[in-house]
Amino acid sequence: MHFLHQDGKTVDTLEGADPSSLANKVAKVAGSANPGEPAAPASLGMAAGPAVLETVKEFTKENGSSQQANQVQPGLSDALKNRLQQLTGSHPVMLFMKGNAEAPKCGFSRKVVDILKGENVKFGTFDILSDIEVREGLKLFSNWPTFPQLYCKGELLGGCDIVIAMHESGELKEVFRDHGIDTIGSNEAKLSGSENGKGGIAQSTGLSMTLTSRLESLVNSSPVMLFMKGKPTEPKCGFSGKVVEILREEKVKFETFDILTDEEVRQGLKVYSNWSSYPQLYIKGELIGGSDIVLEMQKSGELKKVLIEKGIVQKETMEDRLKSLITSSPVMLFMKGTPDAPRCGFSSKVVNALKEEGVSFESFDILSDEEVRQGLKVFSNWPTFPQLYYKGELIGGCDIIMELRDNGELKSTLSE
Repeated sequence: MHFLHQDGKTVDTLEGADPSSLANKVAKVAGSANPGEPAAPASLGMAAGPAVLETVKEFTKENGSSQQANQVQPGLSDALKNRLQQLTGSHPVMLFMKGNAEAPKCGFSRKVVDILKGENVKFGTFDILSDIEVREGLKLFSNWPTFPQLYCKGELLGGCDIVIAMHESGELKEVFRDHGIDTIGSNEAKLSGSENGKGGIAQSTGLSMTLTSRLESLVNSSPVMLFMKGKPTEPKCGFSGKVVEILREEKVKFETFDILTDEEVRQGLKVYSNWSSYPQLYIKGELIGGSDIVLEMQKSGELKKVLIEKGIVQKETMEDRLKSLITSSPVMLFMKGTPDAPRCGFSSKVVNALKEEGVSFESFDILSDEEVRQGLKVFSNWPTFPQLYYKGELIGGCDIIMELRDNGELKSTLSE
């Protein structure tokens, strides 16, 4: 259940609405999304102003019943639920993040920390990397799949994009004020928010306006911008090379800047971004982090998610995925099980035939992925498995492979 607040009072509640489905409607009303761009999932907690309420009511009339299932929280024991309730309410402003305020472990967490410091509020943090139970539990508890997550008085405000939008529009200040969150003296705050709304950029960086403006232009000069040592064709350090490799694997267009060629940029960017080492990767002007963070995000799938959310890459369709799998090796076998442990007699026969002929091949276990299993039947117009492909073209199933083998044509067919 989401509580909708106006002037610090609960004026309405919203049950069963999926935040990500709601985001575009709300963002358009609240003015935090550009038309035609997907909005980030939005908790309507305290962020919802009066203008948003009508949209929400309409949405729940249409979608309320179908979304009820989202409120079921499978796998959350009462003990864990109580623990999460206590944690989310343990400080008036509470941030669940990767790392801690002094050493954030991802660019998004760092951004929210900097914004909170800029808002001059005291806040508590919890490092979700230190506790897998809290990390996974909170996703269900809050119906929010990513981190960081910011709570105010026990209510979810949202993740990085929402906090940035609220900070830049002044809403965050209003929310804190309406809920009686005390601000601390500016001399206690490590960072103060800048006039241009870039939350993590301190006014007192000591950087000249000219350099600040140059760095801002550079950071925003390409949707995906990498500050590295050397060039993509000739990285001058292993960490820079690694990030280049990851971006290529993700099939992302990106621009780079060689920080070894410009000492002013090299030193200035460390202060500007509050990040002391290189490489530094930016997406749509926001710092993601260095090589460790980019690698971790790629492994967990978060990098792809961010690239899709920010409109950098298109979500892969099932057809794209199947084409990519089929052509991932010249000889590709879709089978039940693996070549070492086939899970059906037909798959076993085809594996043996290929091995006897000395044909090298890759395989995919269709039992491990129901989407691929069903999709491939339609895509290839072939209802059974195994299916053998050569250079992206379907050769056939078990009977055809056996026939080719018996006629002595299998090896020649797979090496034309």
